[in-house]
Amino acid sequence: MPRGKEKSRTLRRVFKKLPGERTTLHYEKRKPSKAKCSGCDALLKGVPRERPYKMQNMPKTKKRPERPYGGVLCTKCARKKIISQTRN
Repeated sequence: MPRGKEKSRTLRRVFKKLPGERTTLHYEKRKPSKAKCSGCDALLKGVPRERPYKMQNMPKTKKRPERPYGGVLCTKCARKKIISQTRN
């Protein structure tokens, strides 16, 4: 019987294979929501959906795209912003 905190679906259920052909049920925290563009709320591509402790160990180049406003604005909004800045 699972413990009280494991009954709710806040933790995801993962079946892990153990040596000796045994599988056990592990409870892990769910992944955070996808990163969104601050301009138009579109989902950002190239930004991983990981928990902070995994993001901490990732290299900076894997956390966001290497372009101006990468990881903050989508490509369409970034292009609009850069064009408007150069015109002024």
